[in-house]
Amino acid sequence: MAHTKQRKRRRRKHIVIILIVLLLTVGAGAGILLKEGLSSDVVAKDGQEATASVDGTPWNLILVNKWNRLPSNYKIELTTLSNGQSVDQRIYPALQQMFDDARQAGIYPIVGSGFRTEKKQKSLMKEKIADYKAKGLSDQEAKEKAEAWVALPGTSEHQLGLGVDINADGVYSTGDQVYQWMEQNSYKYGFIRRYPPDKTDITGVINEPWHFRYVGTDAAAQIHNRGITLEEYLDQVHS
Repeated sequence: MAHTKQRKRRRRKHIVIILIVLLLTVGAGAGILLKEGLSSDVVAKDGQEATASVDGTPWNLILVNKWNRLPSNYKIELTTLSNGQSVDQRIYPALQQMFDDARQAGIYPIVGSGFRTEKKQKSLMKEKIADYKAKGLSDQEAKEKAEAWVALPGTSEHQLGLGVDINADGVYSTGDQVYQWMEQNSYKYGFIRRYPPDKTDITGVINEPWHFRYVGTDAAAQIHNRGITLEEYLDQVHS
């Protein structure tokens, strides 16, 4: 009788061990998926709904550049990604799908920089100016050089939450591979290469092959197919 009870206890113990192993396996698998994908934790800024439009312009086509500042009443709801970066929650599904498809093609992009606060933008500008001054440039020269690389606070698409710097993971893909894939495919998901090398006089920003902006699939297809910028597209739409 005692021997029978011992066998039952051993069986129960084995069952518990098997269940623990299964749970750990499933948990590890989920961790891998999360690491490869993007987290969908939503964080609402100021608890307010995101801005739907500005002066009749849809949210996805709001223009922010050195001549058009971020609207003072602009509101945003953010989605936090698995690496800590954030984007406007409305572009998250398209961003996730684009990254999933890129990985299927053997390309491994990451969001190097997403949403930035004005405080962060000011900090980046100060750092860039300090770098140039350390190289011997005057205050004015350092400021001019820095502004060619870093947008003035209030004039950066990163503050919209619609602009993302997309880089390579550094392990499975190179920067050139990621930029090439993005150049050829990003418009299918509503993203455009925002600052091409031959449009600096129009965008006010030098060539940045890593910076992409969400505008929606319709606008992205037209901008891509016609080889124009967001500024040019909006001028033609409003003319």
